[in-house]
Amino acid sequence: MAQSLFLGGGGKRKGRSKKWKEILRFPHISQCTELGNSIDRDYFSLCDKQPIGRLLFRLYCETRPQLQRCINLLDAMEDYEVTPDEKRKGRGDQIIKTFLSKQVGSFIRYIYFLLSLAQFNQALHDYLSGAPFADYQNSMYFDRFLQWKMLERQPITKDTFRQYRVLGKGGFGEVCACQVRATGKMYACKKLEKKRIKKRKGESMALNEKQILEKVNSRFVVSLAYAYETKDALCLVLTIMNGGDLKFHIYNMGTPGFDKDRVQFYAAQICCGLEHLHRESIVYRDLKPENILLDDNGHIRISDLGLAIKVPEGELIRGRVGTVGYMAPEVINNEKYGMSPDWWGLGCLVYEMTAGRSPFRARKERVKREEVEKRVQEEQEEYNDKFTEDTKAICRMLLTKDPKQRLGCLAEGAVGVKAHPFFKNINFKRLEAGILEPSFVPDVTNLPFLAHVCSLI
Repeated sequence: MAQSLFLGGGGKRKGRSKKWKEILRFPHISQCTELGNSIDRDYFSLCDKQPIGRLLFRLYCETRPQLQRCINLLDAMEDYEVTPDEKRKGRGDQIIKTFLSKQVGSFIRYIYFLLSLAQFNQALHDYLSGAPFADYQNSMYFDRFLQWKMLERQPITKDTFRQYRVLGKGGFGEVCACQVRATGKMYACKKLEKKRIKKRKGESMALNEKQILEKVNSRFVVSLAYAYETKDALCLVLTIMNGGDLKFHIYNMGTPGFDKDRVQFYAAQICCGLEHLHRESIVYRDLKPENILLDDNGHIRISDLGLAIKVPEGELIRGRVGTVGYMAPEVINNEKYGMSPDWWGLGCLVYEMTAGRSPFRARKERVKREEVEKRVQEEQEEYNDKFTEDTKAICRMLLTKDPKQRLGCLAEGAVGVKAHPFFKNINFKRLEAGILEPSFVPDVTNLPFLAHVCSLI
């Protein structure tokens, strides 16, 4: 995880310490012997999943024409996977012409290519993980990888960062902007005050949030970049999101609510974030507009995983946690559940982004908790003319009170949600690759609570 931070911060001088070269100086390779002997020599981990490992392995392959051709084909197939449907045939033909046999008809070769895409990919990785991977481990490129890994292990303290103004406050402390001295990269530092944690008996909750953040690697969930402690606080250094939260945008940017395209885009990204959490057996349990943050390009991430929990394999959990008005019926009733509360939460968000109000309580309505919970359990949400038929249909399916019948809780899981007609205009492969452009880009200079931070970046 930290490797991508080094890669991302190296290109700009702005904000970096004058001593950045000293801070990022590589240890001599002789100091990496112990690490080299203990590191797990797994091809996919070292050469594909880890950003710096992937880059260095590819640099090594560039020195050998046959390996370079393998990498080029892998890249071409990866590009094909995210090519828009209307351009796929042309892209496939181009790949066939460049890399594959020309001795049969183009249409037959294209069909063969489609049927064999996964096998090609697997065969290339099988080949690269053999002798090429073994030779790579004896090269100067792998030595450089070990030096990066040693650099990653340097201790992280408050002196690693410059601290800036407070962005917000939470139950255990405050969130402030911070900047890595070595790279100039900006983050949000969530400070959990030890006294408050102890007073509110939140030790397990704080540890749980850190452990869950460490497990998740998703462009749709706020990422943990660093963690350290001071005398007074536990500090989580997270992705900084400059664009405000969904609650601000729903209610403070003109007429409450969004147009359908914008609702679709955010809902699709949230759906992907939930899918990535659920793959790790993590149920989020606190979906609400305040917890969905925008970056300065208009993409969203799920934030604040304080109530998230890992569900043991083959088991269900019980816990009456969440936010009034967004808690699923099974949570309110203190019944056992798996991932079902998150799909209910997605239904609440799609409804609120469309209607400009939550499904079971009007904006600023003064009503007791018990009344809201009764509405959730017994009443059907109402739909106005802002809802298209597809929007209404997905809301009804996500807000089904019986979790066994709820969209997302059936055998297909997240795949079933993505397949709903509401998302027919979303290319999820392109979305997950970060290629789809949002229809709305926030003007961060006009968000008063972030203008100062943005001026520092």
